[in-house]
Amino acid sequence: MSRPLTPQDKVAAFKVATGSFARYLEDHGVRPMNDELLESTLRHCMGIMAGTCGPGRMDISWQGAGLKIWASWEIANIVKERPIFAGTKTLAAAREVYGIRRPGDEQLSLF
Repeated sequence: MSRPLTPQDKVAAFKVATGSFARYLEDHGVRPMNDELLESTLRHCMGIMAGTCGPGRMDISWQGAGLKIWASWEIANIVKERPIFAGTKTLAAAREVYGIRRPGDEQLSLF
């Protein structure tokens, strides 16, 4: 039986799968992005299919098509499992993790 993923595990897996997107943001700066631009940039950065695993590490796989990310503590063919992020959930996670606003979103004055 595989140990269940914690919310922190899911964020860590998301950061691994979107590592090249984080580098893209460093090079180009975080700016407001509409959903279409965010989706196409993530899809490009995630690529066709990739993954990583190893002793004592999560098994993480991802694909740009559908913005899918799989993760498990059990080394196995996890792509047969349901992804932990896909589509709009991946977009929402990117906005939260990387602080990406939508165009027109304004910060309300706190004072």
